[in-house]
Amino acid sequence: MTSDKKISRKKVRRAKLTRQFRSREERIEAGRLLRETVPRESHAIWKSPDKGRDVIAILQESNKERLQELVPIRYGRMLRSPFTFYRGSAALMAYDLSSTPNIGVQVQACGDCHLLNFGLFASPERNLVFDLNDFDETLPAPWEWDVKRLAGSFALAAFDNQFGDEEAREGAIACVLSYRENLRKYSKMNPLEVWYSRMDMQSLIDTAPDQKTKKLRQEAADRARERVVENIFPKIVGSIAGQQRIVDQPPVLIHLDDPKFMEKVQEGLDIYRGTLSDERRVLLDRYRLVDAALKVVGIGSVGTRCFIALMFSEENHPLILQIKESSHSVLAPYAGKSIYKNQGERVVMGQRLMQSSSDIFLGWARGRGGRDFFVRQLRDMKFSVPVEGVTLSQIKRYAGLCGQTLARAHAKSGDAATISGYLGKGDVFDKALGDFAVAYAKQTVKDHRTLAKAVRAGHLEALNEEE
Repeated sequence: MTSDKKISRKKVRRAKLTRQFRSREERIEAGRLLRETVPRESHAIWKSPDKGRDVIAILQESNKERLQELVPIRYGRMLRSPFTFYRGSAALMAYDLSSTPNIGVQVQACGDCHLLNFGLFASPERNLVFDLNDFDETLPAPWEWDVKRLAGSFALAAFDNQFGDEEAREGAIACVLSYRENLRKYSKMNPLEVWYSRMDMQSLIDTAPDQKTKKLRQEAADRARERVVENIFPKIVGSIAGQQRIVDQPPVLIHLDDPKFMEKVQEGLDIYRGTLSDERRVLLDRYRLVDAALKVVGIGSVGTRCFIALMFSEENHPLILQIKESSHSVLAPYAGKSIYKNQGERVVMGQRLMQSSSDIFLGWARGRGGRDFFVRQLRDMKFSVPVEGVTLSQIKRYAGLCGQTLARAHAKSGDAATISGYLGKGDVFDKALGDFAVAYAKQTVKDHRTLAKAVRAGHLEALNEEE
């Protein structure tokens, strides 16, 4: 390396360090000045898609690496409603968001930030916390993309509950207002305070604004606490030839017809073990693998290779791990490739960076065929709050919780002060995102019809599991 190149790299590092350690006031002002180049009102605009936007082609492209026999299940789940279509079309929205305004400030983005990817789960201390809980698409990207996808999901939820445009707009605005106000609060905290902050479910119950809300939150907590391995175990495991085995439930839970399948799973678990810290390896080593099967999960994840591994301790205490395939993030074509060569590691590191606390069994591996996976416990008190049949006030209250949670996640990795300076103390950005969310929700309704039309015409196959 030449001397000039060394000097140049030192200047770049010094410049980055200088930007990183500017005072909060300087960063607030820098954010405020960004309004001149990207007016906050500009975020309200959702332009009609251009001729190059082919909904079906984008969906088909996202299916290329999936198990093709499971793709009809994915389409069937997406067809249930515009909201389920939204859940399964993160790749389409990534394409759309890439052309919308942003101020050039990145955070660790969720990448699939909709309201059902927030919920309850158990912390390592066995406390229930409310947080983001899906990171398959996580990647450093513009903060606006997460906020817009989340706001859009609340507008769609309002439509699904038969509310009109104004109510949908109110739900989206409640989410963005909470994000803006809480991000400013986090920008005033020291980094350790932000890192340690979390939304404890018991605190949410204790601070409920009324008895009805308190009851609903307590019921959600009770249901989450039921989702532990001891209760999941009897629903998917039975005695076969005197041995405890996973029971097939086709087409969503099946054993693979591969004589070397268990050998491959054990090999993958051995690789995964190497990504755990030493004390967690000791814990994992208390269990042995006895069975594994393919499991169809979610909507956007349908068709990816997802397995569950049934393990037992010496005294037959069960542990069920989920081994989920990780492909490149849907954001990668627009935000750039991950620094991690293993996409499972990308997911794990993004999750640890965004969540307030994470599963102790989080790790990653690469299979024989070169596919990447991440590993976690199966449904460890994981519970998403249903939004069917809710009132507008309940939508707005939940939107506020999600907006606050996203603000904390972004504050952990991004420049909360610069973003806060740009957002300001008024509601200009909130209203702009309210308009965007309603317009994009209507676009999603049209896109849902496009998928339905393609299925009716026989261009795509969809499987309705309820028939």
